[in-house]
Amino acid sequence: MSKILPSAAHPTAAPAHGLGRTPEAAVRLTSVSKVYGRGTAAVHALRGVTVDIPRGSFTAVMGPSGSGKSTFLHCAAGLDRPTEGAVALGGSELGGLDETALTRLRRDRIGFVFQAFNLMPSLTVLQNITLPLLLAGRKADQRWLAEIVERVGLTGRTGHRPAELSGGQQQRVAIARALVTRPEVAFGDEPTGALDTMTAKEVLGLLRQTVDELGQTVVMVTHDPVAAAYADSVLFLADGDIVDEMTAPTVDRVADRMSRLGAWA
Repeated sequence: MSKILPSAAHPTAAPAHGLGRTPEAAVRLTSVSKVYGRGTAAVHALRGVTVDIPRGSFTAVMGPSGSGKSTFLHCAAGLDRPTEGAVALGGSELGGLDETALTRLRRDRIGFVFQAFNLMPSLTVLQNITLPLLLAGRKADQRWLAEIVERVGLTGRTGHRPAELSGGQQQRVAIARALVTRPEVAFGDEPTGALDTMTAKEVLGLLRQTVDELGQTVVMVTHDPVAAAYADSVLFLADGDIVDEMTAPTVDRVADRMSRLGAWA
């Protein structure tokens, strides 16, 4: 069974990334803007965002509805191309990649965990976890696969199908699937949004554990101050720009900052 860390405990938390340039950045956004539509109908989802996400860190991204959180994640993860600016994963600039190369990069070097678990209902737990490897034509590292299955608490359930699992167990499958390729970055889009409070805490503790014990880099979009308190730092977005950052967040501090975010923006 996986070990769950309390939200206040960040025993091996990575140093705060700040908004400056750091050579060890896992993800780097430089003057990234994203505009949807044209003319008077144009929507500026991101406005010149520049930020480094350091390796081995847990970063939460928060902001009011329409602040650009999802667009930030989509651009950072190579799911969408910015209108202006540059995104780099490690030393790889995403802007110069064609769609085939970008698809390969996402498959091999990025993991995704969404609010909707996005599991294949006809596949077993093990088949769902190893699906990215199958699509990439790669064989599973059996020792790593066994470790991941144990860490997410699914030992003994690998032959089950998603319908036979609870919501929390299904999200654990999704996390294992995101980690099986040993990604440079795991992106979460409201990964606990569909879970009850206790199950959400278990999943958040598991994500925290992957950072502290495996050195995983995690970037998570969330609206929940409790979820954000598991991170090393929180980026606050408003009107498409990063307007503040908090290191060593707590639930109360995050909630207070969110309540006053509009005034700061």
